[in-house]
Amino acid sequence: MQINKAKQLFERLLSFTANAEQQMVDALPRFAEAAEHKSLRKAFENHLEETQGQLKRLEQAAENLEGIRLKQLKDVPLAALIEDSDAIIENTAPGPIRDFALIGAARKIEHYEIAAYRTLRSLAKELGYADLRALLKETLEEEQAADEKLKKLSNKKIELAND
Repeated sequence: MQINKAKQLFERLLSFTANAEQQMVDALPRFAEAAEHKSLRKAFENHLEETQGQLKRLEQAAENLEGIRLKQLKDVPLAALIEDSDAIIENTAPGPIRDFALIGAARKIEHYEIAAYRTLRSLAKELGYADLRALLKETLEEEQAADEKLKKLSNKKIELAND
């Protein structure tokens, strides 16, 4: 089906974003298990809880919007970012270097998700979905906070990696 209306585009992007969050629900336990530093492991575990909530909010939002339903669409770029993270886990020895590499990979994912939520918020504004826009803002702020936390951890990891 060709997309020729903003509502169709919104539905498609919402579906991709929900799939991305589901992929993260599946991946974050692997990231946490692979992290050696306690703070990084805890950050991944905390973000897993947030991500589960974000996915539920997206599902509820779709249910509350007339004419919108989540489709089974795989977010392929996010899958590639997760695949890269899994390769880091597999090919990097446990320790500070792996932790630093995982932080970098997770920050790429966060930036991807931040871009997705900003785009959804812009479309929600155009479509007059004020309530959904507020919900998307909440999730956007969570993703930005997760990125900031990872940034701070990466500064600590640099110190550990140079010891």
